[in-house]
Amino acid sequence: MLQKRKLALAVLPVLWLATAHAAEQGSAQFTDEFSKQENIYRSGNDDTGYTVNRPLAHYADGLASGFNGVLSKLGPVDRWLDIGAGEGNAILDYYTPRNGWDGRAVNAKAVAISIEDRRTPLWQQTESRVGEGRIQYLFGKRFGAYSNEELGRFQLITDVMGGFSYTDNLSRFMERALSVLAVNGTFFTVLQDIQREDGTTRPYYAGSPFLTEIKKSDGSDMKVCAWLKRVTCVQVTCEPRNWTPPTEAFRITKVCDDVNVPALETVHYKAGTPPERRFQLREDAPAARIVSKGDGEG
Repeated sequence: MLQKRKLALAVLPVLWLATAHAAEQGSAQFTDEFSKQENIYRSGNDDTGYTVNRPLAHYADGLASGFNGVLSKLGPVDRWLDIGAGEGNAILDYYTPRNGWDGRAVNAKAVAISIEDRRTPLWQQTESRVGEGRIQYLFGKRFGAYSNEELGRFQLITDVMGGFSYTDNLSRFMERALSVLAVNGTFFTVLQDIQREDGTTRPYYAGSPFLTEIKKSDGSDMKVCAWLKRVTCVQVTCEPRNWTPPTEAFRITKVCDDVNVPALETVHYKAGTPPERRFQLREDAPAARIVSKGDGEG
C-alpha cells in the first residue's frame, strides 16, 4: 500500500517525465512508482496530502527572504511564472487590491502552470477585470513539454511544493527552469524534509530517510544547497523555514546565460506527497548546459 506523507503545506505538483523516464530507467520498480505518483496527481483527493489553493501569503511566509521585494518591483513589461500553481490563488491575490498589492495593470504579467485545469470562477472574473494577456493559465501538459518559444522569459519564477519537490529528474528540472529565467531574474523555491545547509535537521519521519537526498560517488551526502551552488551563472542563498516538516527555502538568481547544471542520476523514487527521492551526483559526467528550445521533457 502506498505510504502517504501527510503534509499541511504540500501543493498539487507538476509531474515530470513519468512515462518517458520509466522507460529510460528500465526499472519495473520505477515504472510502478511513477504509476502510483500519477494516480495521486489525478485523484483530486485532499486525502493524498496536497492542497491546490495556496494563497500568496503562504508564498511570502515560506519562500526565501526578499520574495516580496522582488515581486513588488516587477513592472508591467515583466513576467512571473508560477510552477505547480493549482487554482492560481497566489496570482489572483497579486491582482486583487488587498494584501498590499495594487491589482492594476501596472503589475507584472503572470503565468500559472498546472497539470489539470484547476481554475475557479474567480480566475475568469479576474482575467476579465485586469484585461487580456495580463494573466494566463497553462494546463494539459507538463512544464518540460513547453518550448522556450511557448513560454518566453520570466523575471520571476516561483515553485512552492511544485515540480521541484516532485520531479524524478532534478538536474533536468533546473535546466528547464533556468532556461526560461531572464538574466538578473530570480527563481524562488523550497524543499521539505531535507538535510539543510545549517545541518540542524534530521529526517522528519521516524525510520525514513530525508525526502530528497543527493549522494556523491563515494556514497557521502551532498546537501541540496551545495549542489545548487555548483550551478554556474547563478547566485544561491539557502534559508531554513520552520514549516512542518521543516523546510529549506532557496533563492536562485541568474547572473549570466552560460548556465551549467551538475548532472544527477535518479537512483530511488517512491511515490508520495511529496515523493521520496535519491539522486547520485554524476561527477564523471559534464555539467548539462541549458537549452534554448524545449526538448520534449515531460
